[in-house]
Amino acid sequence: MIEATVVLPKETTRALTELTGETHTDVALTLMMRDYARQELAKIDATLRRYEEKYGMPFEAYKRMWETEDQEEHYTHQAEWDYLEWESLVTRRKRLMEAI
Repeated sequence: MIEATVVLPKETTRALTELTGETHTDVALTLMMRDYARQELAKIDATLRRYEEKYGMPFEAYKRMWETEDQEEHYTHQAEWDYLEWESLVTRRKRLMEAI
């Protein structure tokens, strides 16, 4: 684990204490980061569910299909956009899960 000293403005330290109820700034900051990560995960999960509903399968199944089947619908702008965004959300979710 990398340790670093960070100097926060008094207003930020006070806000962290008020928001978390924690007087130790390092603990309060960790709590805030975890809360933020959980909120991001909730947003990501909602978007992932929309893609799974739209395509009727989880990303891994869609990815296998995308890589092995040559279908005309894969070449539309929307399909390519969906694939790239869906893939990035899966990656982001994995990284957030590792962080918390």
